[in-house]
Amino acid sequence: MSAIATGTVDETARGPIPAAPRARRRGIVFWITRYLPAEIVGTAAMVVAGLGVTAWTDAPAAIAFAAVAGEAVGFYAVLAVTIYLEQRTGPSPRRRAAARTGMLLVAEFGVAELLDTFLIRPAALVAGVLVFADPMWGLLAGKVVADLAFYAIAAGAFTVTARIGLRSGSRQRVATGGGDPRRDSRR
Repeated sequence: MSAIATGTVDETARGPIPAAPRARRRGIVFWITRYLPAEIVGTAAMVVAGLGVTAWTDAPAAIAFAAVAGEAVGFYAVLAVTIYLEQRTGPSPRRRAAARTGMLLVAEFGVAELLDTFLIRPAALVAGVLVFADPMWGLLAGKVVADLAFYAIAAGAFTVTARIGLRSGSRQRVATGGGDPRRDSRR
């Protein structure tokens, strides 16, 4: 009678069970060095834009809108340079690195940014400005709340792009057998 039919299995006959490959975990230092420079510039731009608008209005929605726009410009300027430099590590042309930078920005931040820009951040900033008497503290409190949600989504997207090989370009190398198909066809 077979082991399957009797429900018994001789563990020694199968040998040791191989361990599943361990996913590479990124530590807090990685995330801090990746996002902190962009956060510093984005926060400074947010405060300058948000407080700058208070010269013309004290409407919380207008202050929040200016703050969101200022933060996005500062944040993504730093990250665009960061990702571009990551992509320029090899002999790839500048245009290819620039195109990959745009693609990776969308892949890493697209979903997070859509939810953040149109829902989470404006609500958090307006709430912060309404709760705190000083608009600067309201903006900063709202920013912290919105950032927690944003990074939960963006860090997950970064991990997915790294695991599928989108960041290193290994996905293309695997699909084409190790090289650029345009170059291989010219040989």
